[in-house]
Amino acid sequence: MSKTAIITGATAGIGEATAIEFAKLEYNLILTGRRKERLEKLKSQLESDYKIQVSVHAFDIRQRAEVEDFCRNEIGIASIDILVNNAGLASGLSPLHEGDIEDWEKMIDTNVKGLLYITREIAPRMVEAESGHIINVGSIAGIEVYPNGNVYCATKHAVHAISEALRKELYDKGIKVTNIAPGLVETEFSIVRFHGDENRAATVYNGMEALTAKDIADCIAFAATRPKHVNVAKMLVLPSAQGSATQVKRE
Repeated sequence: MSKTAIITGATAGIGEATAIEFAKLEYNLILTGRRKERLEKLKSQLESDYKIQVSVHAFDIRQRAEVEDFCRNEIGIASIDILVNNAGLASGLSPLHEGDIEDWEKMIDTNVKGLLYITREIAPRMVEAESGHIINVGSIAGIEVYPNGNVYCATKHAVHAISEALRKELYDKGIKVTNIAPGLVETEFSIVRFHGDENRAATVYNGMEALTAKDIADCIAFAATRPKHVNVAKMLVLPSAQGSATQVKRE
């Protein structure tokens, strides 16, 4: 029997790469994101290349009503084997006393509240089925705090805490919980953080080989495919050139 995975934030980067890896594993996919055209393009590619079923749903995960409509009406009573909470972002890089409150709200609403909204809807189905796996994409920023990353780090610390609590609440109900914490990954992440400034975003990765979206997707797929008795609770994944959140060797 085919398994089904939901992947949030699947329009680019880690989410898109994870969709491809899960398609290779013959999962049917439910993909979400805000950019409908990108979702439709990915759906066409995956269905053609891997002969799986893909449904795409464009909505803003920050909006509770839209999440509830997606879970209760669009996907109905479908059985969900894996939920990959990938949707997330950084917005701005400044000291707290100079921070943009709109940036703060965008990060909190996406990284924390959006994750909570969809997990609250999907986890009860897993509890009822006594089976499932919730994989949260966190960050090294959820383990270490770095200057000017204040609110972003706070949101990823929240993802880490939520993951820990979920695992302790759900371990005896047949449900696995995993927190994947990447270091520097070269995706659209820094372009979004710097509000579209591609030149500034490029400096984040200059002189070093960053992780790729596929590197993290491979880790997510690894965690998802362990035997039933094995739960990868947490995974910190760094480029070889990164020693910590603030230590990077550049050539």
